[in-house]
Amino acid sequence: MPQLVTVRYRPEPDLRHTWHVPVLPVALLLAPILVLALLSGLIACVVFRINPVAALYGLARVVWALRGTTFDLVDGRTAFGISFR
Repeated sequence: MPQLVTVRYRPEPDLRHTWHVPVLPVALLLAPILVLALLSGLIACVVFRINPVAALYGLARVVWALRGTTFDLVDGRTAFGISFR
């Protein structure tokens, strides 16, 4: 599971912003919202007749595979990047 997410934002070539976001404290802070999202996902699984255990297992595999992934988006003079460590 990723421990740190680095967000880089460059609105202009000479101006750069970098934020290092620890995953665990943010997850603990957003825990009430995550519980609601989990319940919503469970309801969606029941409505669409999907095995909730398999769906949760698939989601967990995606989250654990994020470590080392980098997303970069460049549009004109603006650049945005996210990396998971």
